[in-house]
Amino acid sequence: MKTIKTFLLMSVMTFILMAIGNALGGRQGTIIALLFAGIGNFISYWYSDKLVLKMYKATPVSTNSDVYKLVQGLTKRANLPMPKVYRINSSQPNAFATGRNPENAAVAVTTGLLNILDDNELSGVIAHELGHVKHRDILIGTVAATFAGAIAFLANMAKWAAIFGGRDDDRENPIALIGVAIFAPIAAMLVQMAISRTREYKADEYGAKISGNPLFLARALRKLEIGVSTNPMKVNPATENMFIISPFSSREKMAKLFSTHPATSDRIARLEEMSRD
Repeated sequence: MKTIKTFLLMSVMTFILMAIGNALGGRQGTIIALLFAGIGNFISYWYSDKLVLKMYKATPVSTNSDVYKLVQGLTKRANLPMPKVYRINSSQPNAFATGRNPENAAVAVTTGLLNILDDNELSGVIAHELGHVKHRDILIGTVAATFAGAIAFLANMAKWAAIFGGRDDDRENPIALIGVAIFAPIAAMLVQMAISRTREYKADEYGAKISGNPLFLARALRKLEIGVSTNPMKVNPATENMFIISPFSSREKMAKLFSTHPATSDRIARLEEMSRD
């Protein structure tokens, strides 16, 4: 069901892109927008793991460490290639996965996460991140970002068309063009965030299955929600969707509609329902 929802959301993104692309520059304008957005995101896709790990000064963990052995065991259970495992020196409890495919994946955990979770709870978090690896969510996120970037590019074209006039063969309404420039990027952002929230739910389900008990992850998420609010972490907003829980405190979060993550209480409720089933 969640795969279908992701497909539908991507279809909406495609429709928005094609509509404003054809309105402004026809098929050629749409292709140009996709090309510009695609180049940037192609580079991001191939090097995202190195860029993000360097950004947060992540260091490889020892192969003899408990967390490495835990990841190794869950990876075998999930029938996935062994990812690289990193530690981030931050008191905020959090984790993320990155890498363009299962063969080039990395899982990073903060010291704060390792300090507050027991082995069962940690297994739930790691299994969740392996869910992102399994479902190639980095690829899906990159595709969504490419469409969003193309829409933003076309919206910028609409703004300048409204200021200087449109194509000679068209009679564009400047008010309509300004409306496109304002609302098209917002619509694309909402769809992109909805895709991110859908993938989080799917990774939760996978994590519950691989760890062996949905309550392991539920207990971990409850601790993480408290830990994030009391332990600030300097995070690039562009990477917010990568973390298992939004690294921003509740005071910094926007309305639920603009969130990259589902409400933690909703995620916990779903996991508890899974345990009862």
